[in-house]
Amino acid sequence: MCALTGHRELPADFDREALSERLYLLVEGGCDGFLCGMAPGFDLLALEQIVKLKEKRPLYVEACIPYKGHEKRLPPAERERYERLLGMCDRKTVLFDGYRNGCFLARDRYMVDCADVVLAYLVRRSGGTAYTVNYAVRKGVAVIYL
Repeated sequence: MCALTGHRELPADFDREALSERLYLLVEGGCDGFLCGMAPGFDLLALEQIVKLKEKRPLYVEACIPYKGHEKRLPPAERERYERLLGMCDRKTVLFDGYRNGCFLARDRYMVDCADVVLAYLVRRSGGTAYTVNYAVRKGVAVIYL
């Protein structure tokens, strides 16, 4: 099982092809399941690529949602994308009934705890992505950097 983590803000020159290739290589290497935190940016972009792979391969995708109603914070166009991708997931795990302090970090820990490997797009050493990568390293979960 592979957990996905990356920044919400992606640079204009973000290499989508490298992401697509890395996900393909993971699947070719035997990874047949993905955990997605459902955040805008890297998470949803990676999920779009996984959905394409899922059309050709039997892959399992779990949406890891920090709290019920998380998508309501998104702008309408992004919410539509979120809901479309959520509908393509095999399982939806909602960690909390409503927002609470630390719910995003709890979601990140849940994903790492369920993963054999983490695919990370990390360019800053602070924030949720850095927290998730550091947690994975402490837990002994392999991290692949994009």
